[in-house]
Amino acid sequence: MKTPFLRTAALALLAATSAFAVQPASAATDAAAVVKHYSEIAHAKFSDSLSTAKDLAAAIDALIANPTEDTLKAARAAWIKARAPYQQTEVYRFGNAAVDEWEGKVNAWPLDEGLIDYVDASYGTESDENALFVANVIANAKIKIDGKDVDATNLTPEFLAGTLQEAGGVEANVATGYHAIEFLLWGQDLNGTGPGAGNRPATDFDTKTCTGGNCDRRVAYLKSATDLLVGDLEEMVAQWAPEGEAAKTVNADPKAGLSAILTGMGSLSYGELAGERMKLGVLLHDPEEEHDCFSDNTHNSHYYDAVGIQSAYTGEYIRPDGTKLTGPSLSKLVAAKDAGLDTEMKAKLDTTIAAMQAMVKRAESVEAYDQMIGEGNAEGNAVVQAAIDGLIDQTKTIERVISALDLGKIELEGSDSLDNPNAVFQ
Repeated sequence: MKTPFLRTAALALLAATSAFAVQPASAATDAAAVVKHYSEIAHAKFSDSLSTAKDLAAAIDALIANPTEDTLKAARAAWIKARAPYQQTEVYRFGNAAVDEWEGKVNAWPLDEGLIDYVDASYGTESDENALFVANVIANAKIKIDGKDVDATNLTPEFLAGTLQEAGGVEANVATGYHAIEFLLWGQDLNGTGPGAGNRPATDFDTKTCTGGNCDRRVAYLKSATDLLVGDLEEMVAQWAPEGEAAKTVNADPKAGLSAILTGMGSLSYGELAGERMKLGVLLHDPEEEHDCFSDNTHNSHYYDAVGIQSAYTGEYIRPDGTKLTGPSLSKLVAAKDAGLDTEMKAKLDTTIAAMQAMVKRAESVEAYDQMIGEGNAEGNAVVQAAIDGLIDQTKTIERVISALDLGKIELEGSDSLDNPNAVFQ
């Protein structure tokens, strides 16, 4: 997948100047309870992400032991299931440094897949931005990074994370995380805006009747990438445990904790999801600009991001087993100050969720997300645009919530796709 040329803009929000410290003690206590529950839900979401990643690892072990179309199908299903809780954690980015600094290891996107494995001739043979564009480390036990010979004989977790990830300082050299695993399980989606996802055969993992070449190295890479994903998620679960650094940091100051919640909600809503992940694809009508591009799972990925944003406000989270977590919420805190504003915020979140659900329904019954954003598909474009509009509109109310809670100046992530669309085409 090609890396888009974008400049991320900051959306500065000026709020009321009254200090949080002058609020009544009861309000401060309520804020502390809200932030504490927010951190508890983070722990639950990352724990569920870890649990489903372990299920994915077990399915991949089964694929490696017996590479058939059935075991490959099961591994793909496990990958899709693992995405649901993880995407709901993305609202913890931006406002929490521990998450944002870590996130690139598990969810970096887009990636130049030619770094990892074989690609179709239509992919090209070189890139001005990336010397490792078609390095194909699975086929080559020696590669060059920054002009130096590198021994890639052993595709260990340490090699993937320490040497190959962002090799040469290029962000598109994504060697680890969900999307590297996705590419290995599905292969390239060569259908453009036509129907169909990636279609890698199970025999690409069969060392006896190998297709695609280097099946032993492909298996080693897949196993290492999966082990890394589990380990990285274990790290984040520990960060959000009651005595974890991320939990202690966000709970240390209720004002800063509320700012973290709203920074994550606003930045994910506006710059990241509405802008970089959705509007850019609609502007370019480019099937490369979809988040889960190999599996055609992008509709679910976007939907669960939106669910995560809503969860951060309502304090509610439904776990994979159906258990519903509830507790002190930002919604209740806002309602105590301005009931009308709380009603408005919840209504706008509901509107966005409804638009996302319509997109999911279309993806499951009519056409995939990469087809929806295709040129000339007015109806599909409109379905995606409705979700974008909902995200933009809810961000405006998030700004009002920031002001109502007297949180001072907060910067939300912007996107050229929304703020300066002409730059996208330059």
